[in-house]
This record gives sequence, C-alpha cells and structure tokens, in this order.
Amino acid sequence: MIESRWIPRAAVGALAGLAWAASLRGYMSELGGFASQVTWMGTFVGVLLPGVLVGATLGAATATAIEPTGRGRTALRWCAASPLLFAIIPLLFPDAVVVLLTQGLGSGAAGVALAAVAGGYAVGGRRTWARIALGLLSVLALVGLAWSIPLTGSPRVAIDTARAWWAIALVTSLMLLLMIAAATPFRRLQSPLGPNTLSRLEGE
Repeated sequence: MIESRWIPRAAVGALAGLAWAASLRGYMSELGGFASQVTWMGTFVGVLLPGVLVGATLGAATATAIEPTGRGRTALRWCAASPLLFAIIPLLFPDAVVVLLTQGLGSGAAGVALAAVAGGYAVGGRRTWARIALGLLSVLALVGLAWSIPLTGSPRVAIDTARAWWAIALVTSLMLLLMIAAATPFRRLQSPLGPNTLSRLEGE
C-alpha cells in the first residue's frame, strides 16, 4: 500500500541524519579544540538525536503518501520546520536557556537550525522575493560557519593550515546537504499531485 511507503524512506532518512549529525560533531570538536568533550547528553541527545529525528522527518516528506492537500499540507509544514529541532532539543537541558542568555553557548545550534530552514525555502520555496532574501541569509550563514574555525585563534586551525580548510570544507558541505534536504517539504507543497492522482497511484 502507498501509505506505508513513508516508513522505509523515514528509516533511510534517519540513518542519513545520524551520519550527518555525527559528522557535524566532528566539526564541533575542531571548533572546541582540546576542550571539546563527547558526552552522552551533549553529543548523543543534543546532537545525534536531533539529526536522527530531522533525517527521518525529511525522509518521510519524500513519500508520495504525504499529499499537498488537507492533512498532507499540515504534515509537510511540520516537516519543513523539523530542522528547528537542532536548536530546540539542546534548550531542553537544565539551565540551557540561562547559559544561552548569559554566555551565548548554544547559539551555534540555533544558527544551524535557522540556516537549514532558510536555505530549504531558498531552494524549494514558492515566493521569489522570499527565496532571494533567505538565500542571501543562507549564504551569510555559510560564510559565518566556514570562518568560525580560523576565528577561534587556535594555531592548530590557523587559516594557512590544511586542518582549517578541511574543517571549512566539512561544515560547508554538510550545511549545503542539509539545505537541499530541507527543501523537500517546500517542493512537495508545490506538487501538482492531488487526491485523484493519489487514488490512481494506490491502484497501481
């Protein structure tokens, strides 16, 4: 049945999201240097879990069963907002909001989440003016993330080192992939498929 097609797609998306988040954690380790620590809460719950959930959601958004009508449109809107989990889940930690407001820790996660949604709309949205504006915002976010490594001031990731450019290539490619994946729900909202098409596909 067509209704079950979203399950394997969500599973593949979850696996891709896990690999993506684990790779992002490598970039975060470079950003933190020797002070970076891998913990159960910070890494597995704060980084890997959102990656799995976002990947699964965006994978499910590719399924034909999610039609751009009725409840399907609502589901796609939730899918489009799913990258915000990268910012929301870490904020659920004890004292996370206080630390964010007083020390700025956690603002990077918010930047990743907002850049993903903005980039997704820039790639797959409908309104041209909004796509251009959010596209420019996405480019600025990419530049900021790319240069966050050398801006740490650490000699081991100085701008003239291969390690710095490896980290820049890593985070830039990861964000571009996330933006492309995040465009899926926006593209599906513009799909011409309707209930009649869905009924026909169910009969195949």
